Amino acid sequence: MRLAKWLGGIAATLAMLPGIAAAQDRPDQKAFFDLYKQLVETNTALSVGSCTQAASQIADRLKTAGYSDADITLFSVPDHPKDGGIVAVLPGTDKRLKPMLLLGHLDVVEAKREDWTRDPFKLIEEGGYYYGRGTVDDKAMSAVWADTLIRLKKTPPKRTIKMALTCGEETTFAFNGAEWLAKNKPGLIAAEFVLNEGGGGRLDDQGQRQLLAVQVGEKAAQNYTFLATNPGGHSSQPTPENAIYELADAVKAVQGYEFPVILTDTTRAFLTATAQRVGGQLGDAITRLLADPTDKAADAIVSRDKALHSTLRTTCVATLLQAGHAENALPQRATANINCRIFPGETVEGTLAKLKALAGPKITVTANQPVRPTAIPPRLDPKIIGPMKAVAAKHFPGVAMVPMMSTGATDGIFFQAIGIPVYGAPGIVIEKDMSGIHGLNERIPVKSLYDGRDYLYDLVRAYAY
Repeated sequence: MRLAKWLGGIAATLAMLPGIAAAQDRPDQKAFFDLYKQLVETNTALSVGSCTQAASQIADRLKTAGYSDADITLFSVPDHPKDGGIVAVLPGTDKRLKPMLLLGHLDVVEAKREDWTRDPFKLIEEGGYYYGRGTVDDKAMSAVWADTLIRLKKTPPKRTIKMALTCGEETTFAFNGAEWLAKNKPGLIAAEFVLNEGGGGRLDDQGQRQLLAVQVGEKAAQNYTFLATNPGGHSSQPTPENAIYELADAVKAVQGYEFPVILTDTTRAFLTATAQRVGGQLGDAITRLLADPTDKAADAIVSRDKALHSTLRTTCVATLLQAGHAENALPQRATANINCRIFPGETVEGTLAKLKALAGPKITVTANQPVRPTAIPPRLDPKIIGPMKAVAAKHFPGVAMVPMMSTGATDGIFFQAIGIPVYGAPGIVIEKDMSGIHGLNERIPVKSLYDGRDYLYDLVRAYAY
């Protein structure tokens, strides 16, 4: 009995570790893995990849599952034939219910083979992880959504379920992406709400689930250009008026400016939960800041954490510099790219005005194209958040779920801008270091992928059946 109990304890412990996944031997898991593997191994990076190929492969799988041509829309614009996407529809039986939309993106950040330990476009299982570009961002969720539509095809839902897998999320100019759909095919993607990336969850240093997060709102990413010009001249006869110096002064002014603290219902809920979890000096400072957003001393303590600092406000930072035309000539031109993440409710124009004031009259400041939309975040709707919590209680018992605002940007902003509320769904739990997303050796715990798949499948059913 003692030996059996000991062995049972070991088995339970191993099952909880992200590096040791239970055998994925259910038939539906094997079918999902085949889809996921094909998607990861289809290069969809902008330089040499093809989202169109990936979209076509998913369309073929949907048709094999019984979807008709009328249920599937493959799209791309003529000038960018490799950057295509797919929209698929599973019709519901109750026309009184508005559709829901499952959103994901097929494209991935560039990955150079010589920089990676393993081939980034081969799905490799090692040490309880799947390695490869896109294993998390965003082919995990995209594969789950496609797999969910395939699994649900045999049982018609009450609510129509739509799926949009797009290209261009990881690039500045999205040729066939969510923005194109929102502007050109709003009826095709019309929905009561959208489930998107941006939520998920985190593992602690011991591999235990630390929390689940649902994204409710996000910042808008916008680039601005600072430009300083000068007649120039010979470097042997310098003058005080120098384009590089003037640009440097403007950039330093941006560095020294802190945008004011802004709070929304989402960030208040997130910060309240964070204060309770961390306690101590940081927890006290968060509590004080929630009571008085102008408390500079509390702000200084909270802002030591870069993630919390960005959660509190709009941020702008210099990311690119270019100046001069010859090493023995005074610079005639100097430019800087200022990358801003604009807090929900703030505007591109208002941020531009502040940057102009900081840069001073000698610097020309312009907003770069494309100008991304800004949008007020959706409310913490019990009809959306309630099922998320109820399904989580089954799949992730005892793990707290908190709303959060993304300090980054997703394609959800384009749907939010046309009035469709977007929520970053919880379920796929990754490590605190973001599991190499956008970096080297991107990976996902095998157990996290399959557990997240089961959660998201049940979540869709909770809304649609």
